[in-house]
Amino acid sequence: MPTVVKCPTCQKPVEWTAASTFRPFCSERCKLIDLGEWASEKYAIPVKSEIDPQLLDELGYDEDEFFKDPTNN
Repeated sequence: MPTVVKCPTCQKPVEWTAASTFRPFCSERCKLIDLGEWASEKYAIPVKSEIDPQLLDELGYDEDEFFKDPTNN
């Protein structure tokens, strides 16, 4: 029995088989809707945007030198 997952866009059941061309999506339309959400930055992978200056001090790095643009001498 094949595994069944829900389409991330519309929640329809989708069989996880080679015949399901757009898996995990149910259709190309749902796949493109999801791609559009990523492109418009509605979805994002969270990242820690700041390096802890105290940690840089502990490691012996100068914060100004650490963030210096290497292409700008």
